[in-house]
Amino acid sequence: MIRILLVDDNETNRYMIGSILKRAGFEVATAADGESGLSAAATGRPDLILMDVQMPGIDGFEATRRLKAGAETRQVPVIALSAHEAQDKAEEISDSGCDAYLTKPLDIPRLLAEIERLLGVAACARSETA
Repeated sequence: MIRILLVDDNETNRYMIGSILKRAGFEVATAADGESGLSAAATGRPDLILMDVQMPGIDGFEATRRLKAGAETRQVPVIALSAHEAQDKAEEISDSGCDAYLTKPLDIPRLLAEIERLLGVAACARSETA
């Protein structure tokens, strides 16, 4: 089963996105901030990370930079999530090493398509409710 780590400081987002991903057939782990996300990535060995970019402490861009600098985590695709349009964050997206960028509220079919694209597999059992 494909493991996805969802890092977001908003509990409602973690619950909603996590529920959708589980219904789509993924194993989901969550972290509430950048620091715990880094720890979960190191120990949980996810196949893909969904990273909120605006979090207190270590933000998502810095957490992604650290992940991409680590030997164990550099190959893990990271999809950055933010309420801001990509044009506003283009330099930070590029500099941090994010593999994709999606805006909130999430377009779920697009999220699932990005996950499939980055993992190179048709992994999602798409349901009408997802």
